[in-house]
Amino acid sequence: MGNEKLDQVVAAAHKARHTREQDYREQALKLYPWICGRCGRDFTRINLRELTVHHRNHNHDYNPTDGSNWELLCLYCHDNEHQRQLESAHPAMPKQRVAEATDTPFSQLRELLQNTDRSQKKR
Repeated sequence: MGNEKLDQVVAAAHKARHTREQDYREQALKLYPWICGRCGRDFTRINLRELTVHHRNHNHDYNPTDGSNWELLCLYCHDNEHQRQLESAHPAMPKQRVAEATDTPFSQLRELLQNTDRSQKKR
Protein backbone atom coordinates (compact mmCIF):
# COMPACT_ATOMS: atom_id res chain seq x y z
CA MET A 1 0.00 0.00 0.00
CA GLY A 2 1.50 3.33 -1.05
CA ASN A 3 1.77 6.38 1.16
CA GLU A 4 -1.03 8.16 -0.68
CA LYS A 5 -3.42 5.25 -0.16
CA LEU A 6 -2.42 4.98 3.51
CA ASP A 7 -3.01 8.71 3.98
CA GLN A 8 -6.51 8.33 2.49
CA VAL A 9 -7.33 5.42 4.80
CA VAL A 10 -6.11 7.33 7.87
CA ALA A 11 -8.00 10.48 6.85
CA ALA A 12 -11.19 8.45 6.31
CA ALA A 13 -10.78 6.81 9.73
CA HIS A 14 -10.30 10.20 11.40
CA LYS A 15 -13.36 11.59 9.64
CA ALA A 16 -15.49 8.59 10.62
CA ARG A 17 -14.34 8.87 14.22
CA HIS A 18 -15.12 12.58 14.32
CA THR A 19 -18.58 11.97 12.83
CA ARG A 20 -19.28 9.17 15.32
CA GLU A 21 -18.15 11.34 18.23
CA GLN A 22 -20.33 14.23 17.10
CA ASP A 23 -23.33 11.92 16.79
CA TYR A 24 -23.13 10.47 20.31
CA ARG A 25 -22.07 13.80 21.82
CA GLU A 26 -25.11 15.54 20.37
CA GLN A 27 -27.35 12.70 21.60
CA ALA A 28 -25.84 12.77 25.09
CA LEU A 29 -26.24 16.56 25.34
CA LYS A 30 -29.93 16.16 24.48
CA LEU A 31 -30.47 13.33 26.97
CA TYR A 32 -28.64 14.63 30.02
CA PRO A 33 -28.54 17.96 31.85
CA TRP A 34 -25.39 19.96 31.19
CA ILE A 35 -23.84 19.12 34.54
CA CYS A 36 -20.66 17.16 35.29
CA GLY A 37 -21.67 13.78 36.68
CA ARG A 38 -18.81 13.84 39.20
CA CYS A 39 -18.19 17.37 40.49
CA GLY A 40 -21.62 18.82 39.70
CA ARG A 41 -20.30 21.82 37.76
CA ASP A 42 -22.96 23.49 35.60
CA PHE A 43 -22.34 24.28 31.94
CA THR A 44 -23.86 26.77 29.51
CA ARG A 45 -23.46 27.25 25.80
CA ILE A 46 -20.43 29.44 26.53
CA ASN A 47 -18.37 26.69 28.21
CA LEU A 48 -20.10 23.59 26.82
CA ARG A 49 -16.95 22.56 24.96
CA GLU A 50 -15.45 21.70 28.39
CA LEU A 51 -18.13 19.04 28.98
CA THR A 52 -17.18 15.64 27.56
CA VAL A 53 -18.96 12.36 26.99
CA HIS A 54 -17.40 9.54 28.99
CA HIS A 55 -18.04 5.93 27.98
CA ARG A 56 -18.71 4.00 31.16
CA ASN A 57 -17.40 0.73 29.74
CA HIS A 58 -14.55 2.54 27.94
CA ASN A 59 -15.73 1.21 24.56
CA HIS A 60 -16.18 4.19 22.22
CA ASP A 61 -17.87 2.00 19.65
CA TYR A 62 -20.67 0.97 22.04
CA ASN A 63 -23.15 3.83 21.81
CA PRO A 64 -26.70 2.72 22.63
CA THR A 65 -29.19 5.46 21.81
CA ASP A 66 -30.64 5.36 25.33
CA GLY A 67 -27.32 6.75 26.61
CA SER A 68 -26.77 3.93 29.09
CA ASN A 69 -23.03 3.82 28.31
CA TRP A 70 -22.50 7.56 28.59
CA GLU A 71 -22.05 10.12 31.29
CA LEU A 72 -21.22 13.77 30.94
CA LEU A 73 -18.00 14.76 32.71
CA CYS A 74 -16.02 17.99 32.74
CA LEU A 75 -12.53 17.81 31.27
CA TYR A 76 -10.92 17.52 34.70
CA CYS A 77 -13.15 14.73 36.00
CA HIS A 78 -12.84 12.91 32.66
CA ASP A 79 -9.05 13.02 32.84
CA ASN A 80 -9.19 11.88 36.46
CA GLU A 81 -11.43 8.93 35.56
CA HIS A 82 -9.02 7.74 32.88
CA GLN A 83 -6.02 8.22 35.18
CA ARG A 84 -7.72 6.09 37.84
CA GLN A 85 -8.36 3.42 35.22
CA LEU A 86 -4.68 3.42 34.22
CA GLU A 87 -3.56 3.16 37.84
CA SER A 88 -5.96 0.32 38.61
CA ALA A 89 -4.62 -1.59 35.61
CA HIS A 90 -1.17 -1.54 37.23
CA PRO A 91 -1.72 -2.49 40.88
CA ALA A 92 1.88 -3.66 41.21
CA MET A 93 3.19 -0.13 40.72
CA PRO A 94 4.84 0.83 44.00
CA LYS A 95 3.43 3.86 45.74
CA GLN A 96 6.00 6.57 46.25
CA ARG A 97 6.93 6.90 49.87
CA VAL A 98 6.92 10.45 51.11
CA ALA A 99 9.73 11.23 53.50
CA GLU A 100 8.63 12.48 56.89
CA ALA A 101 9.51 16.04 57.77
CA THR A 102 12.32 16.29 60.30
CA ASP A 103 12.67 20.05 60.40
CA THR A 104 10.88 21.91 63.21
CA PRO A 105 10.84 25.54 62.07
CA PHE A 106 8.62 26.73 64.97
CA SER A 107 10.43 24.98 67.80
CA GLN A 108 11.80 28.27 69.17
CA LEU A 109 8.59 30.25 68.60
CA ARG A 110 7.37 30.17 72.20
CA GLU A 111 10.67 31.59 73.45
CA LEU A 112 10.71 34.27 70.78
CA LEU A 113 7.17 35.35 71.67
CA GLN A 114 7.95 35.42 75.37
CA ASN A 115 11.05 37.53 74.74
CA THR A 116 8.98 39.93 72.60
CA ASP A 117 6.34 40.21 75.35
CA ARG A 118 9.01 40.98 77.94
CA SER A 119 10.65 43.65 75.81
CA GLN A 120 7.30 45.37 75.16
CA LYS A 121 6.44 45.37 78.89
CA LYS A 122 9.74 47.11 79.70
CA ARG A 123 8.86 50.08 77.47
